[in-house]
Amino acid sequence: MSTTTALILMGLGLAIVAALGAYAYVLWREVRRRQAFREEELRRAHDNCLENLELVANALQQGQVDITEGAWRCRALLDILDPTLVSRPEFRAFAEVHERTRHLHTHSARQALTPKARFQEDRERINVEDEWRDEVIKAASSALVFRRGWPDSLH
Repeated sequence: MSTTTALILMGLGLAIVAALGAYAYVLWREVRRRQAFREEELRRAHDNCLENLELVANALQQGQVDITEGAWRCRALLDILDPTLVSRPEFRAFAEVHERTRHLHTHSARQALTPKARFQEDRERINVEDEWRDEVIKAASSALVFRRGWPDSLH
């Protein structure tokens, strides 16, 4: 192989390596951009959940929402933020009310019930609300404290 051929092949090899390096850099920047986008989306989702959690917790404390509905909503929002949150002692009431009322019918399924069955479900729901009202209100206060301490309160 002549020197000229070797130099041409070496130049071609360097050009290929440089092109692959440039392509790798472009891909790396795209990965960084997408990662930043995902992080921003997650931050916005958390902010939205926290804002809604604050609204529902305040509504619970002020008696503007039923205990059952408020507990369900708070539990769902805490689940979105981190599924382990509902197992914390300060949020146990949300999980307990949900567990004890999740079999009750809602919306069109509730409308399809007979009046007697609807009355029985209402009585069951009211009993759960009466039993857990104070604990749910305390959990709502804890949710507000949690909200103010975010993100440090997560861990």
